[in-house]
Amino acid sequence: MTNDIFLKSLFEIAVNAAAPSKVVADYLPPTPKGKTVVVGFGKAAASMAHAVEEHWEGELTGLVVTRYGHGVSCKHIRVVEAGHPMPDAAGNEAALEIYNLVQGLTPDDLVLCLCSGGGSALFALPATGLTLLEKQDINRALLRSGANIAEMNCVRKHLSAVKGGRFAISAFPASVVTLAISDVPGDDPAVIASGPTVADPTNLADARAVLKKYKIDVPSNIFNYLNDPSMETPKPGDVKLSRSSFLLISTPADALRSAAEFATKQGKKVIILGDDIEGEARDVAQDHGRLVLKSANLPQLFISGGETTVTLKGTGRGGRNAEYLLSLAIVLNGHPDIWAIACDTDGIDGSEDNAGAIIRPNTLERAKAQGLDAEAMLANNDAYRFFEALEDLIITGPTRTNVNDFRAILIV
Repeated sequence: MTNDIFLKSLFEIAVNAAAPSKVVADYLPPTPKGKTVVVGFGKAAASMAHAVEEHWEGELTGLVVTRYGHGVSCKHIRVVEAGHPMPDAAGNEAALEIYNLVQGLTPDDLVLCLCSGGGSALFALPATGLTLLEKQDINRALLRSGANIAEMNCVRKHLSAVKGGRFAISAFPASVVTLAISDVPGDDPAVIASGPTVADPTNLADARAVLKKYKIDVPSNIFNYLNDPSMETPKPGDVKLSRSSFLLISTPADALRSAAEFATKQGKKVIILGDDIEGEARDVAQDHGRLVLKSANLPQLFISGGETTVTLKGTGRGGRNAEYLLSLAIVLNGHPDIWAIACDTDGIDGSEDNAGAIIRPNTLERAKAQGLDAEAMLANNDAYRFFEALEDLIITGPTRTNVNDFRAILIV
């Protein structure tokens, strides 16, 4: 097996470990006395809904919303595709429909909530008095700011009618069972898709602090909203959350373990750097590059997960995984024994059509031969075009799951 095929195989194994067809069935709750309403939001929502239908005993109805291109045909659960990472009208309308589906339920009814990464943008129902356009503007500013996922979701929760536990409150007194595939560092239920069915540990002051930290100006009505104590999200102990339970069915750590087991069977010495790594993509790459260079005389494999960020300062194209790899290639400077891959397990690196890319010992040499200036392109956030020119992008299409980024650095 060649080095590039080995690295691509690791990524495939990591993705397959989080496939809803493999992880949903074991966590399905008992059939209720009343009716079952299935709702969902996220990049894995449609494939999770399909898995529910394959294994559910009894009648069910419902609606899930997923990203454009991530849909799966279902028999009883309607699938809507909408915008991500920017919320759009389709997501707004789907969120309102989902909200309405759980009104008027009884204690005998069950809301089965299928939650996965991307759900925060896809499940977009602004709080009373706010508009979708206003939320889009703030979301756009947050995405460009370099804020991490927890910070972004803190703001999103406080501007939403359904996030931060508010959706579970709206379904009370029905039972709410959430099955979640985590895409966030630390697997915090309150952060995954902005926690629509769990209590919110953050508060209005935290949301205001995030906006201040990243110098994001908001209209006066949003400023007033975030300063109104009556608009606070539900907190631990709220009686209307007492019938809501949360089950984590797949995590980034699960994906890394599966990849590590495969690599070990291939005779590789595996070092897991962590499944919850955050920070600027280029900075994380520099740290990893320096680390592996110290061990470059020993054949081994370093793997990691988490979610890095990119603070946009240039005008180029490229997601966080491509930016990580371009920065890593510069640090490695053509080391003859080091290969690396970085991809998003949902198959989409940011908003591009690639999952990520791969670097080889001759990456910089080949780039130079084509007249590509790696450092200039990194400064312009143009990693996509860099790897596109080298034909080193990895394009899988939507995987219909999401356990965040997968990175592997191989020393041969």
